[in-house]
Amino acid sequence: MELCLYAHPGDATESERIELHRRPDGVWHTHVPDVRPGQAYGYRVHGPYVPEQGHRFNPAKLLLDPYARAVSGTIGWSDALSGSPIQRPQAERDLIADPADSAAAMAKALVIDPAFSWNGDRPLRTPWDQTVIYECHVKGMTLLHPGVPEELRGTYLGLASDPVIDHLKSLGVTAVELLPVHHMVSERRLAGLGLTNYWGYSSIGFFAPDARFASHAGPAGRQVTEFKAMVQRFHAAGLEVILDVVYNHTAEGNQLGPTLSFRGLDNALYYRPHPEGPRFYADFTGCGNTVDLRHPRVRQLVMDSLRYWVTEMHVDGFRFDIAPVLAREDCGVNMAGEFMNEVRRDPVVAQAKLIAEPWDLGPDGYQTGRFPLGWSEWNDKYRNTVRQFWRGDSGQVGNVASRLSGSSDLYEAGGRPPQASVNFVTCHDGFTLQDLVSYETKHNLANGEDNRDGTDYNLSRNWGIEGPAESPRVLHVRERTKRNFLATLAFSQGVPMLSHGDELGRTQSGNNNAYCHDGPLTWVDWRLTREQQDLLEFTRRVFAIRAATPLLRRSSFFRRQPEGPEQLKDLTWLRPDGKEMTVAEWTDPANHVLGMLIHSDGTQAGDVLLLLNSSGRSKSFTLPRLGHPGIWTEVVNTSHSAHRRVSEGIVTLGARTLILLRYERE
Repeated sequence: MELCLYAHPGDATESERIELHRRPDGVWHTHVPDVRPGQAYGYRVHGPYVPEQGHRFNPAKLLLDPYARAVSGTIGWSDALSGSPIQRPQAERDLIADPADSAAAMAKALVIDPAFSWNGDRPLRTPWDQTVIYECHVKGMTLLHPGVPEELRGTYLGLASDPVIDHLKSLGVTAVELLPVHHMVSERRLAGLGLTNYWGYSSIGFFAPDARFASHAGPAGRQVTEFKAMVQRFHAAGLEVILDVVYNHTAEGNQLGPTLSFRGLDNALYYRPHPEGPRFYADFTGCGNTVDLRHPRVRQLVMDSLRYWVTEMHVDGFRFDIAPVLAREDCGVNMAGEFMNEVRRDPVVAQAKLIAEPWDLGPDGYQTGRFPLGWSEWNDKYRNTVRQFWRGDSGQVGNVASRLSGSSDLYEAGGRPPQASVNFVTCHDGFTLQDLVSYETKHNLANGEDNRDGTDYNLSRNWGIEGPAESPRVLHVRERTKRNFLATLAFSQGVPMLSHGDELGRTQSGNNNAYCHDGPLTWVDWRLTREQQDLLEFTRRVFAIRAATPLLRRSSFFRRQPEGPEQLKDLTWLRPDGKEMTVAEWTDPANHVLGMLIHSDGTQAGDVLLLLNSSGRSKSFTLPRLGHPGIWTEVVNTSHSAHRRVSEGIVTLGARTLILLRYERE
C-alpha cells in the first residue's frame, strides 16, 4: 500500500509517494510529519488481479480513503477510472487489469481542520410524539428561493438561512431529513446524457459531506465547516437534522464499474459476492453491488461513520436507505444479527433517531413492521392505503382505519409504539403531491430510459385530465384531494413526513423518478399562485392543530377498555348515523365513509371526531352524544375554510371531504 500526496487536488502526478507498513494485526500505517489542512491525498494498493477469486487490486488506480473527512470534488469521467480496459468485449473485459493511471481524473481526499466552535450545541432529543419530518434536497430547496442570498443558494448555508428556517417553522416541522449528503459520484451513463445523480444515492465517502453543496468561496474542505454551521443554525431554531444514508451499496457499481475506493482496496472484503462466484456481485440493491456487512471490518466502518456524524457533526438521526441489506447474514435478513445488535449496544448511535426504509430486492426483502425496538420505519402500507382511499377505491375503510390509528397491526406485537410508523403520502421517490392528483401514468422520457424506469404502481388519479388542466371542476377536486391527503397525514397517529414542496403544490410534470434531473424540474419554485398560497396556509393550519392536540399524536396505541357506565373506549369507530361501526359496515366494499371518535381522558382538551368521505356523494353524519354538556366545533373542513359551531347535531360531509371536529364542554 502506498500513500500518494498531491500539491493540488487537480494534479495528475503526486508530489510524494510513501510506502505504508503492515503491522501484525493487519493494519497498514505510516506517519507523515508537517501535513496541513487542505493536503490532497489518495492510496494505491498492489496485489493480485484475479476477479475469479474476488481480487481486483490495481496500483494504476488512485483510491479514495474510505475514512476521508472531505473530498476535493467530483471526478472527471475518463476511461482511466475503469479497473479494466473498456475497449474489450463486456463478457471478458473485467478479467484484465487496465494499466492507465487514473489520478488525473480522480477526486482526492483532503486533510481537514476539525476545529469548530459549537458554542454549547447539544442534541435536541425532540420526543417522537412531537416530531414532524420534512424530507428535502439541500440544493433543490434553495436554488430558486428569492429570500436566500444568491451566493448561498443551493448550499448547506443557504438551507439554514432565515427564510428557509422560517418556512419550516411555520409548517410545524421539527426535523429536516436531508437526501444523501455523503460524498457521491454520479454514474457515467448519466454524464453522457447530460444528466446527473441529483438525489445522491451513489455514495463513495461515508465520512465526507458532499462538496456539491459547499459555497464557492473559502478553503479546500470548506464543506465540513459549512455543514457544521448548518446543523448549528438548525439546532438554534429547534430543528433536528436527520441524514438519509446509503450504506447498502457504493458508486462503484457492478464488475464493469469504476475503481474508486473499496474495489481497489479490498474488493473481496467490502462487497458481497454472487452465490455463483466472487467475480460478480450479489445485488440486493438494484445498483450493481451490495456492501457486505457480514464482515466485522465493514460493520466497523459503518458504525464509525454513524458515530462520527453524531459526535463530530452533531446530526440527530439517520434514515437508512434499503435497510434490510444491513441486516443480511448468511441465513438471510436477521433483525437479531450482528449489525442490529451493534447499533442497539452502541451508546452513541442507539440514542439517535433511527429510521429504516424497510425493503430491499433480495429474498424476504420486504420487512415493513419487522425492525426491532428503537427503530422507526417508512410505512409504505400507510402511503398505499391513504392513496387508495382518497382516489375512491372500494373496500378501504378497514385499511384506512388501521393507518389512521397508528398501524398497530404492524408494530404493536413487537412492543413498538405508534411512532414506529413514519407516515407519508409522497416522498422524493415517486409522484409529488400535485402530480399524484394530476397524472395516472408516469412521464419519465426525459430520464433517457424510454419511460421504463420508475414504478407503474402509483395509485394516483388525474380526475379526468392527464396533466395540467383548465377545467374548474377538475381543478377544484384536485385542490380538495390535496387537502384531504395533507389533513389525513396531520391527523394520523404516528410520525408524519412531508416531502419538500408538497405544501406549495410542486410538480415534476409527471416524472416519478426524477433522480437524474438537477434543474427546474426538481427545484422548488417559490413563486406562488393564489391557489398555492392557499394550500400552504392550509398545511400550516392542519399541522398547528396536530401540535396543539395531544389526542392526535398519542405515544401509545388505543386501548379497548371494558364497557361500563362510567368508562369509554379510547377510540370509537362510527357510521353516518352516529352509531358504532358493525362488521357489515367494515366489510361492505361500497362503504367509503368513516368516523373516528378519539376520547379525551379528561386531562386534555375535548374529544375529537375525524370524518372521512371518499365517495362522490355527500353524506349526512349524525354527531355522537357524549353524555356531558358541550358543543361540537368544526375545526377543519376540506370543502371550505369557515370555522363554525354545529348546533343541530348533524353535519353534511361533502363528497371527497375530510372534517375534523372538537367537542367543547359548556
